[in-house]
Amino acid sequence: MARTAAARRYARALFSIAGDEGRVAEIRAELGALGALIEADSELRDALFRPLHPAAQRRAVLEAIVDRLGFGTTLRHFCDYLVDQRRIVHFAEIAAEYGRLADEAAGRVPAHVRSAGPLSDEQRERLRRALCDRTGRDVQLEVELDESLVGGLVAQVGDLVFDGSVRSQLHQLRRTLGKEH
Repeated sequence: MARTAAARRYARALFSIAGDEGRVAEIRAELGALGALIEADSELRDALFRPLHPAAQRRAVLEAIVDRLGFGTTLRHFCDYLVDQRRIVHFAEIAAEYGRLADEAAGRVPAHVRSAGPLSDEQRERLRRALCDRTGRDVQLEVELDESLVGGLVAQVGDLVFDGSVRSQLHQLRRTLGKEH
């Protein structure tokens, strides 16, 4: 999902407030819960994102949800502000960027892993530890199956790519054998 400049700005502002309050993780959880609720309910998405509903009505819907879920006032005020600024449609992008900022502040980094086959829990943990050791960061794995890989896996952590695919190994072997002749 592409993050707009506006989404980054709003996420940074909320992150700053949450940091000042010492509630970064709590607000991240609240954003996640609200985002999941919005994603799961098409009527709620319609009520929040369609401009034919007045801003006061959208604020009332959000406040009722925030109250029912027991969230703090910070998220309530932030959502009200998003409605007033006509940025509530960017909620998912803002929440994703906030999560990225929280991870970065905590020293966590995502690792995008493409695997030729499913990984067991033990394999995932070994891979996670190896990537943590290699990068010096707390790596969080995001694994996806990639049937185009013959075997092995490819892991990307930030700008670093660790290619352990069979295709890459065969290519390297071909280049090595070609140099010897």
